[in-house]
Amino acid sequence: MLMAKKKRLITEEPPEEYEFVPAEFNEREFILKDLYGTKILLLVTVLAIVVGIVASLIYRADDGLWYVGMVISFATVALMDKMFVKAGLRVDMLDVKTRLGNYLLFLMLALGVCIVFVNAPFLSPPL
Repeated sequence: MLMAKKKRLITEEPPEEYEFVPAEFNEREFILKDLYGTKILLLVTVLAIVVGIVASLIYRADDGLWYVGMVISFATVALMDKMFVKAGLRVDMLDVKTRLGNYLLFLMLALGVCIVFVNAPFLSPPL
């Protein structure tokens, strides 16, 4: 019994020639961006520790004022870029993901510091 041959509907195309051309690398811009990112990260860390301590002191003064520390934290995040510009740092050199990461780091670190200072080893009777 003879079987019919299948016709090939797909024709093979020759592979495209592709040449990788790397983008131009600006070393000075890369170093400046890295330096500004590091300075801003250090300032965010210090600012978060200060805001966390202030929030814990406010909370310890009156247990019903927990929301004041939260408002202070979010207000600091909202004004953070303006504070850094006044400090002479170029926030515009950082990309959006880095800035959002700094904001999230600030909120988490401020909350952590506040929790640590409200609890046992640092808890002392209110004045």
